[in-house]
Amino acid sequence: MLTLGTIVMGAADVRRAAGFWTRALGYVPRDGEVDDGWTVLVPADGAGGPGLALGRSVSPVQEHPRVHLDLYAADAAEQEAEVARLVSLGARQVDWDSYPEDPDFVVLADPEGNRFCVIDATHG
Repeated sequence: MLTLGTIVMGAADVRRAAGFWTRALGYVPRDGEVDDGWTVLVPADGAGGPGLALGRSVSPVQEHPRVHLDLYAADAAEQEAEVARLVSLGARQVDWDSYPEDPDFVVLADPEGNRFCVIDATHG
């Protein structure tokens, strides 16, 4: 049976993207340092979980990407705090045109423009 090993995202500036995601997720470079063209980040505690690979890309960011990351917060208060923390690290809130009536998620973009969501895991 296959397992999910690494999620790969493009970045115009791999170092900038790695800086954001290491602070956002508490990950570290798998090989000890960040390369300008390709780097893989892994959980710092070695507990497992998918790695996040960042590869240099010149393709434009998709406004409505087909694939994105969902980050889970324990509840609404944690979601709000995490959104604020991520924005302080360089993310920006996206004016998302596809929110449902009572969303459980907030759409953000990393400094490279890649979209991701912070989800309140307790929301119905």
